[in-house]
Amino acid sequence: MGYLTTHVLDSAHGCPGSGIPVALYRISADGSRELLTQTVTNDDGRCDQPVLEGEGFSIGVYELIFSVASYYRQKGIALPEPAFLNDVVLRFGIANEEEHYHVPLLISPYSYSSYRGS
Repeated sequence: MGYLTTHVLDSAHGCPGSGIPVALYRISADGSRELLTQTVTNDDGRCDQPVLEGEGFSIGVYELIFSVASYYRQKGIALPEPAFLNDVVLRFGIANEEEHYHVPLLISPYSYSSYRGS
């Protein structure tokens, strides 16, 4: 059975993105969202457990939402109000229930990037 993991790297400071709240939603065909889980990244910028696994890991469309403005404010970084990036929303599809999907996020106060990792 497959599973979903993520981690956050703060490319502006060259360190893991620790203490970042992360929420995972499943997106229905009608566009409605179902909250599946909420977690916080650890000192290494990773989640201690897979974000999704087991019977809940199924083909479909999902959103990971990372609360990055709160992370930068906790680090003492001055951000405008509202912040340019408050929440980073990554919408992606899971097409194979047998594979490991790893969705990393690289952040700075004014940019982000992601990819399907391994």
